Amino acid sequence: MTAFPPDFAGAVVRPSPNFGEGRGGRKPDALILHYTGMTTGQAAEDWLCNPESEVSSHYLVHEDGRIIQMVPEAARAWHAGKGSWKREEDVNSFSIGVEIVNPGHQFGYPDFPDLQVEAVIALCLDICRRNAILPQRVLAHSDTAPGRKVDPGEKFPWKRLAEHGVGHYVAPERIAGGNALSLGDEGDAVALLQRRLADYGYRVDVNGIFDAATEVVVAAFQRHFRPARVDGVADSSTSETLQKLISTLPKATS
Repeated sequence: MTAFPPDFAGAVVRPSPNFGEGRGGRKPDALILHYTGMTTGQAAEDWLCNPESEVSSHYLVHEDGRIIQMVPEAARAWHAGKGSWKREEDVNSFSIGVEIVNPGHQFGYPDFPDLQVEAVIALCLDICRRNAILPQRVLAHSDTAPGRKVDPGEKFPWKRLAEHGVGHYVAPERIAGGNALSLGDEGDAVALLQRRLADYGYRVDVNGIFDAATEVVVAAFQRHFRPARVDGVADSSTSETLQKLISTLPKATS
C-alpha cells in the first residue's frame, strides 16, 4: 500500500501491505482493542507491516503515546482472526482494530502507561465519533475470541476509558461468598447464564451444561468486566455484573 492521509489527525502513517476490501460493503461498527504481545513496540510495528506476517491493524499505540496508522479505516485490516460477536463471524469485516503496545502475559504483562492510555482514549473517542460506534461495540480481542486470545487483558483500564466516554462499563459487583456455577454444573441456572452471555454478544451454546466452552467464555467476560478475579467460575459477582450490563443497554439493542 502507498501512503494515505490519516483518518485520525494525530497519527503518523506507516502503510502495511496486509489488508483487503471490506466484504459485502459492510462499514465498521465495532472497535476491537488488542495488546501486541511482543517484547518491543518497534518489533510489533515492524511485524504488522511485514507481508510475511499476514497480520495488521488499523492503528498501533506506542507506550509513549505515539499513534501509527497502518491501514485506512475503510479497508479490512487483518487483526481479529477467527472469532464472532453478536452471532456474526468475520470480525475483521465489521471492526476497526487498535493494537496497544504491551508485551502481554507471556512477557511479564506490565501496567499500561498513562501517556499511552491517554492516547488510546483520544484515538478511540475520535474513531467512535466518526464511525458512530456504540459504547457496547467497543470490545476486547478476548471478547470476540474467548480462550484463543486474552488481550488486552485484566490490567487494561476499561473504567478509565468509560469515564471519558469510551466503551460500555458498570462497576463490578463485590466478590463475596454464596452460590456459584462452575464446570460440570447443569440446569436452568446455567442455561440462563449462557443466554445472558449470548444476548450480550458472546458466542456460547445455550445448552444448560457448564462445559469447558462456557468456562472459557465466563473467563473472557471476567477479564473485561470483572477483572479482580478471572477464574471462569460464575459467582454472584460475575452473574450480577453481567445482568447489570444488560440492564443498562439501550432498549433497542438489548
